[in-house]
Amino acid sequence: MGKNENILGVIGGSGLYRIEGIKILKEEKIETPYGSPSDNLVFGEMEGRKIVFLPRHGRGHRITPSEINFAANVYALKTAGVKKIISVSAVGSLKEDIKPGDMVAVDQFFDFTKNRKNTYFGNGVVAHASMAEPVCPYLRKTIIDSCGALGINCHKGGTYICIEGPQFSTRAESLFFRKNGFDVIGMTNATEAKFAREAQLCYSTIAMSTDYDCWHEEEENVTAEIILKTLNENAEKAKNIIKHTLKTIDFEERECSCHESLKYAVVTAKKDVSPERLKELEAILWP
Repeated sequence: MGKNENILGVIGGSGLYRIEGIKILKEEKIETPYGSPSDNLVFGEMEGRKIVFLPRHGRGHRITPSEINFAANVYALKTAGVKKIISVSAVGSLKEDIKPGDMVAVDQFFDFTKNRKNTYFGNGVVAHASMAEPVCPYLRKTIIDSCGALGINCHKGGTYICIEGPQFSTRAESLFFRKNGFDVIGMTNATEAKFAREAQLCYSTIAMSTDYDCWHEEEENVTAEIILKTLNENAEKAKNIIKHTLKTIDFEERECSCHESLKYAVVTAKKDVSPERLKELEAILWP
């Protein structure tokens, strides 16, 4: 598998590569100019469609949100031929009507992180990619349609606030986020979305609500135990959404402009960039 192939990339938990009906072809360790991804890429196939899985936190859940090498993860998927990425992520709900077990096809992110790298650029190259619409509209619609076809409750939009972690919010923070209108809270997807946009890839999130964070006075405060229990109970939902999306996705659909997100973004002239940096950015700058 190589560049410009019709491959769906999936970033998620380490159990997601075990999906019934998908034939595992190989695992591959990939090194990038930005270091190592979270784990080996797992290449698979179902009904003639190709898919690549990457466990975001590594198998065994060894990597904290701020330790994730987002740059390497997205770069590795792109160089493996991926055109579109679906990210599966556990989130806390900040709204009463988003219940544990519900899916949210988020359409906006608010990046509240403070200490992590979130761009391929810098070090001699400047680019300003637009993040006004951070989620691919076509891919998000495909996910929503898959949920509808499968009878899975899916909220058709919402704003994901991304915090640094690994600690959960204080109650004061949770109430502040809720008061300001955010819908769900997580620790990873805003950063992923930024790198996917700079890599000129379609990106969308399946956000699975596992808890009410700690704002809800009538519900138990969020713990890792609660998240894992709900996540395990609802893992089949995410797997079935991916399977259905893989069957129905049109890799050539161009309702979006994700594939040309850097068209006018790079402001540094190519002649002023060192050969070493051009080599590093080659897979990012050119589809």
